[in-house]
Amino acid sequence: MRIHLKTTSNEYVVPFNYQPKLVGTLHKWLGINNEDHGNISLYSFSWLQKGEMVRTGFNFPDGACWFISFYDEDKMRQVVKRILENPEIFSGMVVSDVVIEETPDLSARRLFYLGSPIFIKQSDPDTGVRQYTFDDKEANGLMTQTLRHKMKMAGLPSDETLNVSFDLSYTKRRTKFLMYRGVSNRANMCPVLIDGKPETKAFAWNVGIGNSTGIGFGSIY
Repeated sequence: MRIHLKTTSNEYVVPFNYQPKLVGTLHKWLGINNEDHGNISLYSFSWLQKGEMVRTGFNFPDGACWFISFYDEDKMRQVVKRILENPEIFSGMVVSDVVIEETPDLSARRLFYLGSPIFIKQSDPDTGVRQYTFDDKEANGLMTQTLRHKMKMAGLPSDETLNVSFDLSYTKRRTKFLMYRGVSNRANMCPVLIDGKPETKAFAWNVGIGNSTGIGFGSIY
């Protein structure tokens, strides 16, 4: 299921690198001792939408839009309760509206757009961690592998028809370097194609694609 949030306008400029603030806000609602902290996340969330770029960051004169998706519906309900109790975000923005969206029927869908960039990484014996882009032949397999692993962690049956791939027909595809806690991450701005069973696509719609969905990468719609 997915929560769509609408906020009031910001009182202070939202910095370009607001991702850690977004993560901090979500963890405030998840709870300080939540069991997802540091583990594989079975949720995903978009970046803020409807912003206007200014010299030092973004303004949201009409408020920001943001969505958060959960595989675990009970956890989603807990988060909604905490949002209503403590709706402040950052830069003076406050949640003004919450709308819950049921997971849709995705059986006829293959193409999915990004609510936040997709990040792909894998441990490398030489470099420690290697990051991948849509230009790397291993990227599609790694996205598929990560989603399979999340399905296993959720106790779902394996889907042998599953395949996740970048839509390389998208002419505006690009990568974006993003700093998170002092680490530079090269993420992908490119839609994805998901082949698989309807329930697998629904799972992906909620938990996101690629690595680090718990810190704001890989949300899809």
